[in-house]
Order: sequence, then structure tokens, then C-alpha cells
Amino acid sequence: MLDIHWLKTFVTLAECKHFGKAAIALHMTQPNVSLHLKQLEQATSVKLIERSPFHLTQAGERLLESSQRTLQELQVCQADLNALNDLNKGTITIAASDIISRMLLIEAFKLFKGEYPGIDIVLLNTTSSQASELVRNAEADLGFVISQKQTQPLHFVELQQVKWVALGFGFERDTEQDKELTLILLGHDTRTRDLIDNALPTLNLTNYRVMEVGSVDAQIDWAEAGFGVAIVPEFALSTPRYLKSLVTPLADFPTTELGYIVRQNQILSKAIKQLLHWVNQGITLLQENRNEY
Repeated sequence: MLDIHWLKTFVTLAECKHFGKAAIALHMTQPNVSLHLKQLEQATSVKLIERSPFHLTQAGERLLESSQRTLQELQVCQADLNALNDLNKGTITIAASDIISRMLLIEAFKLFKGEYPGIDIVLLNTTSSQASELVRNAEADLGFVISQKQTQPLHFVELQQVKWVALGFGFERDTEQDKELTLILLGHDTRTRDLIDNALPTLNLTNYRVMEVGSVDAQIDWAEAGFGVAIVPEFALSTPRYLKSLVTPLADFPTTELGYIVRQNQILSKAIKQLLHWVNQGITLLQENRNEY
């Protein structure tokens, strides 16, 4: 019988391609990494790795393929078992971008900690595509994303439609060839190749270039300083009264949604369902406050 710890060590070693790096990733000593590999090779009766230069043997490639599937399935199973137990102690891991977490999750997290003091929340600051990958691999229990479509094997639940705006002066639609160059400010929070980049031609700008500046806050700061036009979700401007720059709605941008993703058929614990309820309440309140401006 193959030990699950040996398989985890083997997969990490295959990914790192270095015994020392694998030891650091696994929080083990390098001799223990070597020992796990030796025990695995003895149990399988085949050589799995050539050390100089480092590469997997044909048998190692075959075992890696099965080991990765096995470890992921066990991780998914453990997540579902934790949800079924409705534990009052443990950890919930959530993946979300900085702007989503700050705008939508802080108040919900405060309520959650009051109701479930024994459950820790681990928040992973990611892009939407990274959040999807983490949920798919059961490394996150829940992901909040800006998306255009569902991605198998994930299930997407829409929380609200996302409207996009341009923040900054000098943003004008003009077909003249000699129009001054427009600097479009994008951030890693919101920019995805299948979302923002493909929508930029709808702005009808004859002369523009793109500069990535980091977070949505950075986009707003650069636009406020007069360096360009920031393309941001409308909900990022929760307090528009302090802004000096012009806000232009982008009605022609493709329809996008803000929502959360889970794995197909994933079992949600009572605690996660309650957290989603509070997030929904926060979104409703945010929309009501914005309508008052």
C-alpha cells in the first residue's frame, strides 16, 4: 500500500524539480524528502526519479499523473466531510481580489467572527482566474470573481451585474486620426484577458495605450493625479463625492457579473451559507447607498 505522505512528497518534488526546494515547500528536512522517495521506490519496485540531471523516469511520469488526481480527490473529499460535519472550529479559505474583499467582505467577515468565533477565515488575495483555480483544486472553499460565463467544473452564482466606468478627464469618443493619445489605466484586480482587453475596442478610441498600475486603488490614484483614465467597476467608487475626476459610464462594455464560485456538487457548510447571506445583505445595502448619491 502506498503511503499518502510519500505521494505528496513525490508530487511536490516533481513540481519543484529540486530536493531542497521541495523540502522547503513541505516544511521538511531534505533527508526526509529523500527518505520518502526511497520508501516509495521500494514500495513500487521501480525507479521514479533520475537525480543528475533531475528528471522523472517513464514510471515516475505515470505515477505523477495518478498521484495528482488522487491527492486532489482526497482534498475535495476532506472539504466535503468538513462541510457535512458543520464544525464550529476549523478554517474556511476564501479567494477574492483586493477590491472585492474590501468592498464586499469586510462587514460580512465581522458578522461571521461574531457568530462563529471558533472558525478562522483565511483570505487569499487573488485575481478572478486564480480564485477559480484555487476552488477547482479544493485549495479554497469559496471564490469571489468577476466573470462573463461559468467555467466547468465550477458552479457560478451571480450576486450582481457589474457596470464599468471610466474615471479621468480627457476620455472622449472621437474618430479623428490626430486625437491625442489616451492612457488607459488597468489593475490586476480587474484585468483579465477575456474581459477587459477584448472590451477596449468598444471605447472607439483611435489612439490609446494600456498601463497596468496594480490595484483598483492605484488606478483611481493615478487617474485622480491626471495621468490617465482608469477602467474600474462602478462598485469600486463607493464614495464618489470625494472624487475630482470625471466618471463616464461605459454602457457598451460587455455584460459581466460579480458572484461566487464553488465546485460542481460541492457541499456547503452552514457557516459558509450564512457568510454568503451576509455578503448578499452587504451588496443590497451598497446598492441602496449608491442610489442615494
